[in-house]
Amino acid sequence: MAALRAAKQALRKEIKRRVAALSDQEKLRQSHVISHKLFRHPRYASCKRIAVFLSMHDEVRTEEIIQDLFKCGKTCFIPKYQTSSNHMDMLKMNSLQDMEALPLTSWNIRQPADDDNAREEALATGGLDLILMPGLGFDRSGNRLGRGKGFYDTYLERCMKHPGGKPYTIALAYKEQLCQEIPVDDNDVLIDEVLYEDQD
Repeated sequence: MAALRAAKQALRKEIKRRVAALSDQEKLRQSHVISHKLFRHPRYASCKRIAVFLSMHDEVRTEEIIQDLFKCGKTCFIPKYQTSSNHMDMLKMNSLQDMEALPLTSWNIRQPADDDNAREEALATGGLDLILMPGLGFDRSGNRLGRGKGFYDTYLERCMKHPGGKPYTIALAYKEQLCQEIPVDDNDVLIDEVLYEDQD
């Protein structure tokens, strides 16, 4: 277990170094390519209730995707992390303006405030069709390396207990986040698909 933890930590460091070397322009370019791959994806076209992350500086930019979600009339959910635990909810956004008015967290991402209790939580209602997943690293088998907090693994376990079942999961990755093999344990949930630029 300790060896696995050490292997994950070393890989996190290495991937962070690779992503940090990318210019903002290159991150935007790859993000644009990945967004348009997603827009052409049959799963994206058929899904109505979609959860999407608001990007941190080292993650694929999701602004273009969020704009498209609202434009296409899909229902958009974003994460609300409880930093004191590994609990996360996916809360409904009503519009781009609604999202832009959210407060910033210490991680410099927007999320609903703690006293913002009126929003629909995806699993309390109709579940989710698709979750767009962040992460630090991925391999082509669908293994994911997160930041070590377990937010998404825990949330996907909750999804599996929902009558709607587990949503389809697509990770969005820069090429620099791809690895030969991600070290995983039994708690790590496999991703259905990883979208990145140089796919066939």
